[in-house]
Amino acid sequence: MVGLGPRKPPSRKGSMADVPKDLLQEIKRLEDLFTVDTAKLKSITDHFVSELAKGLSVEGGSIPMNPTWCMSFPTGEEQGTFLALDMGGTNLRVCEIILTDQKSEFDIIQSKYRMPEELKTGDADELWEYIADCLQQFIESHHASTKLDKLHLGFTFSYPATQDYIDHGVLQRWTKGFDIDGVEGQNVVPMFEAAIAKRGVPIKLTALINDTTGTLIASAYTDTKMKIGCIFGTGCNAAYMENCGSIPKLAHMNLPPDTPMAINCEWGAFDNEHKVLPRTPYDIIIDKDSPRPGQQAFEKMIAGLYLGELFRLVLVDLHDNKEIHIFEGQNIDKLRKAYTLDSSFLSLVEEDPFENLSETGDLFQNKLGITVTRPELELIRRLAELIGTRAARLSACGVAAIAKKKDYKSCHVGADGSVFNKYPHFKQRGAQALREILDWPEKKNAKEEDPIEVLAAEDGSGVGAALIAALTLKRVSEGNMAGILHPENFK
Repeated sequence: MVGLGPRKPPSRKGSMADVPKDLLQEIKRLEDLFTVDTAKLKSITDHFVSELAKGLSVEGGSIPMNPTWCMSFPTGEEQGTFLALDMGGTNLRVCEIILTDQKSEFDIIQSKYRMPEELKTGDADELWEYIADCLQQFIESHHASTKLDKLHLGFTFSYPATQDYIDHGVLQRWTKGFDIDGVEGQNVVPMFEAAIAKRGVPIKLTALINDTTGTLIASAYTDTKMKIGCIFGTGCNAAYMENCGSIPKLAHMNLPPDTPMAINCEWGAFDNEHKVLPRTPYDIIIDKDSPRPGQQAFEKMIAGLYLGELFRLVLVDLHDNKEIHIFEGQNIDKLRKAYTLDSSFLSLVEEDPFENLSETGDLFQNKLGITVTRPELELIRRLAELIGTRAARLSACGVAAIAKKKDYKSCHVGADGSVFNKYPHFKQRGAQALREILDWPEKKNAKEEDPIEVLAAEDGSGVGAALIAALTLKRVSEGNMAGILHPENFK
């Protein structure tokens, strides 16, 4: 795990000296539009804290704040063999995780199976039968010679689901390209169990989890300072451990107030009422043209799915509507296609090391068929920096809000996802924003840790799912049956 030192200077100096005045004015307008100053970060964070609390109340709020029925952090002493199943949009991953007798150590065997596109819009039974087939194949190839007792399984089901129990989950809505009739509004566990039983696969579903909760628990297994798990990828989310006494919507359960409960925030929905987030006209277009307008306001400003689209919308606007008419006289039909650029395109623009931005010029030529002038390249580079920086700074508001709510003065945050792992300077920009929001003093030396460090997470959907299955078995054996629908499966 790597600490986040101060931001490295960009690898190229770049010069605005040759940029014409009208383009410079446009760059200044974009800077004013996309820059989020310290005062704004602080006001967003304060509103975020109150919205987290609102989500835990009986009335609820925009942020769902779903209790997950994962009720402790791991100690690192957990042992046993568990299966984990991760049902993603592209692949199905099956893992066998052996939690060893060495503290915080595990062995893992895994296989990936492609999720056929036709299954994603097909029949529900076909989907569950395919998943059962993959599990059967996995067990036969790794345990061909042994007669197995039932293996306990943690199922990472990273779609919005309501969980009244850890071995139960009602799908609220499909995402990631799935659209299968007859599953939304239903508990997915009996469907899964029926397919498993039909094949006689020796598996018991012990825990249904979200990947973000898995990220929190897997990271805490190897690092006891981990208190928050985050995903910054195609979408965004966070999980943390709350006390049941601070969750009014669970008051009817009469759980001891200091009992821990992992909360899957689903914080992409923060500020759906548009009270504090600094939305630009381009953000408003993204929301209006999205499949679910008015939802996931925070996610639409920071997640990988939308960063490239924001960039594209600005460039089309500068071509069509502003006096400067960038890409003048050129056919920009390819650029007009919505979602044609993803966050990896922005990454390449920001990573271009050359003084004359020749790699960016080649990128526009090859992907979009557009020839770009040197001054236009400077604008393009600055725009990518502005969009990437805003995303990182806004993401820090969520982390700071959980830290303030829980009064964490120092801790580690485990983060995963393509934007966190691959987008240039995302970590440093986020760390700088945390420093501003939480008023940390300047570091005395570069190697010093920040009070709250955001670090690369452990494997949430594999190891995390297995650990949550282990923790659930342990608490049931100790007599804690809260949030258990089928105690007979935990014998």
